Amino acid sequence: QVQLVESGGGLVQPGGSLRLSCAASGSIFSIGAMGWYRQAPGKERELVASITSGGSTNYADSVKARFTISRDNAKNTMYLQMNSLKPEDTAVYYCNARYYYNAMASRNVWGKGTLVTVSS
Repeated sequence: QVQLVESGGGLVQPGGSLRLSCAASGSIFSIGAMGWYRQAPGKERELVASITSGGSTNYADSVKARFTISRDNAKNTMYLQMNSLKPEDTAVYYCNARYYYNAMASRNVWGKGTLVTVSS
């Protein structure tokens, strides 16, 4: 019923910036916590940043002071502003969310991912 679609990925040079978006669509009662994950070649998927419905945030040490996660609850959209990008940030970035389809029940859903490549 609910789908997440990421956008904003692409090729950037080291030191550059990108802003990723994750838009939720479908029949949504509300959205709880959301997060950005990434998976680099040969690596396991890791949590990059998360944000609660109230706006409390958490970041992986590797991206602190460089990335900013935010959300617009009215638009059911989450963002990841990525600055000072490094080659090590190259990965497929995935959006994750827990959404409530009624007042009592929730499901966890993943987007299909967007590729970020940082290279000169």
